Amino acid sequence: MSARDIILKELLEASHLQGVEALLGWDQETYMPEGAGAARSEQVAYITTLMHSKLVGDPLKDALEELIDLQTGELRIMTLNDQETRQLKEIWRDYRQEATLPADFVSELAKHASVSQQAWVRARKDNDFTFFEPFLTRMVQMQKEKAGYLAIGDTPYDSLMDQFEPDMTSEKVSGLFQEIRTRLVPLIQNIQEVKHRVNASVLTKEYEIDKQWDFGVSMLEAIGFDMNHGRQDKSAHPFTTSTHPTDVRTTTRLRENDLKSALLSTLHEGGHALYEQGLPIAEYGNPLGQAISLGIHESQSRMWENLVGLSPQFWRFAYPKLQAKFPDQLRNTDRDMFHAAMNRVRPSKVRVEADEATYNLHIMLRFEIEKMLINENFPVAELPQLWNDKMEEYIGVRPENDSEGVLQDVHWSFGAFGYFPTYTLGNLYSVQFFNQARIDVAGMEESFARGDYSGLLTWLRENIHSKGRGRKAEELVLELAGQELSAQPFMDYLEAKYRKVYNLS
Repeated sequence: MSARDIILKELLEASHLQGVEALLGWDQETYMPEGAGAARSEQVAYITTLMHSKLVGDPLKDALEELIDLQTGELRIMTLNDQETRQLKEIWRDYRQEATLPADFVSELAKHASVSQQAWVRARKDNDFTFFEPFLTRMVQMQKEKAGYLAIGDTPYDSLMDQFEPDMTSEKVSGLFQEIRTRLVPLIQNIQEVKHRVNASVLTKEYEIDKQWDFGVSMLEAIGFDMNHGRQDKSAHPFTTSTHPTDVRTTTRLRENDLKSALLSTLHEGGHALYEQGLPIAEYGNPLGQAISLGIHESQSRMWENLVGLSPQFWRFAYPKLQAKFPDQLRNTDRDMFHAAMNRVRPSKVRVEADEATYNLHIMLRFEIEKMLINENFPVAELPQLWNDKMEEYIGVRPENDSEGVLQDVHWSFGAFGYFPTYTLGNLYSVQFFNQARIDVAGMEESFARGDYSGLLTWLRENIHSKGRGRKAEELVLELAGQELSAQPFMDYLEAKYRKVYNLS
């Protein structure tokens, strides 16, 4: 067996373990009995440790060392084509990072992440930050320790962010955020000064949960989600996970008096799921069968949620079907009124309920807080006060309790520090990709009105999904959009959109 074959074999076996871990995590969030939490944390830790041992074990290490210098990344073999070279470089990058983490630390982190996530569910339900505080304090300590092992970039936070968006730095993110704020804050102020107010009360009538569910599933299927190789369930915080491109799981959250939240979370997770189902099965287990980055992943979810799901063309197709589900609630609301309600701009206390314009302010807030926790040792006990103060500063609203404040997101409970910036990066990527798809696919948006999303999905499959990690994120956007990642196309899109919705000059 060649060195390359040995490497791919070890990675495939590690991916099988990762699939088991994903299934355990999915079950924990959906159907696991509450009393099974302690045992589940042990199971997750065991699987994670096995996976780690595969990724850093001697068989993979020795085979990899035949092909590439483990210290410098310099190739020892010159007969590889471009794709094989990229594959090997990405395998080396993953190995280098995984090998810095001690096995006992990996096990302990996995165990604590499972327990901490369960603690967050209880704390959020009971509006009790003090219950969650010791779990989060320990998680922050472990993330700092992890950053110390990884030692990537100029700050500990950069090390953590690199796990989700390779080669991105907090300095780059800060620059992009500043570009956005410069144009976003005046836009929001202009909207708030408009005398004509968009009435969104239609979205908060009583809508039966079962009918919302059925409508959401029908929209998932309409955009191309393959229910034969996936499913949707319910969870406290919507998420998507995958054990393999043929087994992709999404969840959503439904409320009887919040029609918008359930539908958009379904489309958002559907975007993630379409990416996972579109990854090349033949490359399963190695970097060419994996998503490029979380920023690119979020570009898919934010595209289907916002650029498609909030578009007038989407509602030309979807609104008659929604009216058929809820004739009494929607009898006196025409399609244009409904579309305007879906696109209303109003500061929100909760990120997942935020409108498209103010959403990025929520991300900026979390980015600043995460840097304070990781780089500046900000005390976890003081987080609720800091959170509420920054909500008031950034968004102009103040949470009334911790469940709608510092406890609203699940991410910190399982250690996803550095994840939040990828939501805004995804927004930026999504517009640059969508603009190019609009050029390449004739009549793409007009087809949305007929319920035909195949043109966009095919473009994404060919240009993004099927490439795996064959490109870096910055290479992909430059190749597809002809320009580097920038806030300008996104802000141009937002300003043009809300000029129409609010009749701005």
